[in-house]
Amino acid sequence: MKGIEKITARIEAEAAADAARIEEEAAAQCGVIRSEGEAKAKESYWQKVQEGVKAAEDRVQRLAKAADMESRKSILNYKQILVGEAFRLAEEKLRALPEEKYVEFLAGQAARAAVTGREEIVLDEKDLAACGGKVLARANELLSAAGKTGGLTLSPEAGSFEGGLVLRDGDISVNCTIGSLMTQAREEMASQVAADLLS
Repeated sequence: MKGIEKITARIEAEAAADAARIEEEAAAQCGVIRSEGEAKAKESYWQKVQEGVKAAEDRVQRLAKAADMESRKSILNYKQILVGEAFRLAEEKLRALPEEKYVEFLAGQAARAAVTGREEIVLDEKDLAACGGKVLARANELLSAAGKTGGLTLSPEAGSFEGGLVLRDGDISVNCTIGSLMTQAREEMASQVAADLLS
């Protein structure tokens, strides 16, 4: 029996040694796997952090651009409101000029727009009644002073507009109404007026 016990003891010792070696190898392998896993986890973590930071920066940039665009739109809208108000006030002041200055304004428009000097001045109903004759006389004076024939006439029919005049020669007419003049001035001067208002 002693031989069997020796063989059994030796087998048990070899098995124990093998088990200890396997356990040691497994522990070492687990350590390697754990280290690799931790390294991969750290790498993945920092990659996710970098992706998150990049996404946050991109979002901040998009929001900043959107805010800048909204700001520009608001400023443009504000400028347009101010420009509109400036031209509305200018038109109001023009319509409220004292008669002498208003006659000079209308006569100047007629004289500048006249090509042949034989055109017909068309005024609105209010201006025709209030100062039509004065406008005609002054416009012809201005034409004569400029060396042109002062033969403008006054239409007995009022135009369907408010303020200013239309100079007509047959089928050809030149629109010098206040509304038309303001539209033209606005197109030419809007950007300068906006710059002046906001400076």
